[in-house]
Amino acid sequence: MNAVVRVHTFKVEPEKLDEFRTRRAAVIDLIRSAHPGLTSTRLVRLDDGTYTDTWHWESMQAMAAAFPLAQSPEAAAAWEFTSDSTAVNGEVVDEH
Repeated sequence: MNAVVRVHTFKVEPEKLDEFRTRRAAVIDLIRSAHPGLTSTRLVRLDDGTYTDTWHWESMQAMAAAFPLAQSPEAAAAWEFTSDSTAVNGEVVDEH
């Protein structure tokens, strides 16, 4: 069973970034308390002003089990600060 990632790409208005980060942290805490398969997350601001938010999971099963929490009020409160959002899943095939 290989680790997987879910990579979100989106925009956040600069004046809303601090509140987004606070709410994002609450979502991560909520998910980790119910699903320890979330091993790490990384939020990156790209040169073009967009963000990537990469969530590492122990397995596809662990990620799928946590998906219902993506519909939680806490998640909705965080993601309301984003726009132009996309997400893709991938399997980790090499890591150094």
